[in-house]
Amino acid sequence: MRSDEAPPPDERPAEAAKSFDPLRFVKENTRVLAPPLVPELSLHLAEESLPIWLKTEEELHKANIDPPYWAFAWAGGQALARYVLDHPELVANKRVLDLGAGSGLVAIAVGRGGASAVMASDVDPLALATISLNAALNGVTLETTGLDLLAAPPERYDVITVGDLFYEAPLARRVLAFIDEASATGAEILVGDPRRSYFPVDRFEKLAEYSVPVTRQLEDAETKKTAIWRLKPAEA
Repeated sequence: MRSDEAPPPDERPAEAAKSFDPLRFVKENTRVLAPPLVPELSLHLAEESLPIWLKTEEELHKANIDPPYWAFAWAGGQALARYVLDHPELVANKRVLDLGAGSGLVAIAVGRGGASAVMASDVDPLALATISLNAALNGVTLETTGLDLLAAPPERYDVITVGDLFYEAPLARRVLAFIDEASATGAEILVGDPRRSYFPVDRFEKLAEYSVPVTRQLEDAETKKTAIWRLKPAEA
């Protein structure tokens, strides 16, 4: 093959993935901003939704990049982070897993709350890069994992936090099964969710509610009523 010829299509994603730098991508496509409901924290966030969504769609064809959920402070995450910061006793000196951590907002709030160990979980490598950058930005030490934790029995944690993960039916079912099993082994489950389409509200008790400033580019309003929920024990 001549040097000016393009590689076969099936070779391009692998080559692009090798050259793709998640940390560079995050730094070049975000700004350091404070989430409206949690102004004491700073995060690498997208100022507008459309440009970064288009950018990740371009990269998607080259390196299998997922949509940029990590680039936004979603309503559930903001509310849950606010609640944890206002009630640090919930996580102080405890082992905490933040499931589907995205930007790392909730995991960072958990670290600020005095948790003895924080694990931020997300399967997106761009989310993991963002979490590392944001944790350093806020002076928080935590661990990250890109493993699909929902595919295996949960490890032992004192608390599991879940921000805005009930937006798709298959994912919602997997999350509920995972946290049910974790709860049965003693973990407290705290969820921030504005009653997304697949949120099983009957399985939770409401602890608090916030009016969260959001953007109409992502939501259907400028503020989103968002509650903090505790999982009830599963019925036998």
